[in-house]
Amino acid sequence: MEENRTTIKDIAEELGISTATVSNVLHGKKKKVSKSTIERVEACIEKRNYIPSMAALLLGRNDSRIVAVIINDHEKYHGHVLEDGFVSASLNCLAKALDDKGLFMMVKITKDISEVPTYASMWNMDALVLIGFCDSDYASLRRESRIPFVVYDGVCRIDDEEIAMLTVDNKKGGLMAGRYLKDMGHESVLCLTDNHWRMDEDRCSSVIEVVGRGDELMIPMDKEERWKLYKEKLEYILSFSSVFAISDYYALDFMAFMETNGKSIPQDISLIGFDGSFEAQLFSLTTVSQNHMERAKLAVDSIEEFRRKDKANRVKMVDVFLKEGTTVRRLCD
Repeated sequence: MEENRTTIKDIAEELGISTATVSNVLHGKKKKVSKSTIERVEACIEKRNYIPSMAALLLGRNDSRIVAVIINDHEKYHGHVLEDGFVSASLNCLAKALDDKGLFMMVKITKDISEVPTYASMWNMDALVLIGFCDSDYASLRRESRIPFVVYDGVCRIDDEEIAMLTVDNKKGGLMAGRYLKDMGHESVLCLTDNHWRMDEDRCSSVIEVVGRGDELMIPMDKEERWKLYKEKLEYILSFSSVFAISDYYALDFMAFMETNGKSIPQDISLIGFDGSFEAQLFSLTTVSQNHMERAKLAVDSIEEFRRKDKANRVKMVDVFLKEGTTVRRLCD
């Protein structure tokens, strides 16, 4: 069947014109093609019942409607970044939100942001959605490419009309977690964090502010090193009545460590996470949650604004709420 399929080359040879001219007519780029040639090409296409491939149509248009979701394949995921709760929830909701607007989603994981400009150009991307990168990555990408992009989960300090940023109210989330722990009778909290970036620092400092007594434990991104630290610091960790992890990923990992070492959540120590991932629900983790579909729709709204050249607000806030599970023990009546 494929062997007998008409190609652009077949049409060009029959009409005695270039394949570029045929391609231009097919893709609506007719300004430099004469009316008679356009009519000849269209008549030949109809006669031969030519069916162009969808990929060729998309790549040949000025407006491809392709959006690439670029995900940082960070070492902390040990080659399983697409299995992370936040990442998988984001992809699931982005796929639906983009499809609702007639946009096509492609996904790429990379450890090197410098790969992105070539990839975006090769596929004629309309926009990018970036997950898991940092400020220096955004700056590097902007130096090499002018394609619009949405920072899906971080802080970008570049002032540019074609860069949008989505964020959650981290301080509000931290205060919410702190109030919940306080209401459950907790007077001490240990925060597990892998950085001192502003968004995570806001979460930790707000929890401690409400609970009263607290500390931050800087944890390695590598799991083996992290569990080694937990083992060394176990007595210190258990001197607190509760633990607040900056993500559900770290919260569930801490839960696994404790159970592996004969400790129980929440009997030995209470635990609360941040993100509201699907895995958090499966393990009944108490967590500061966010609406993943709302975040995806805000990302797509930003892309639509780019496409319309609409100079709208480039910073969009995702609200948070507490999702109560069974990992926080009540210490008061």
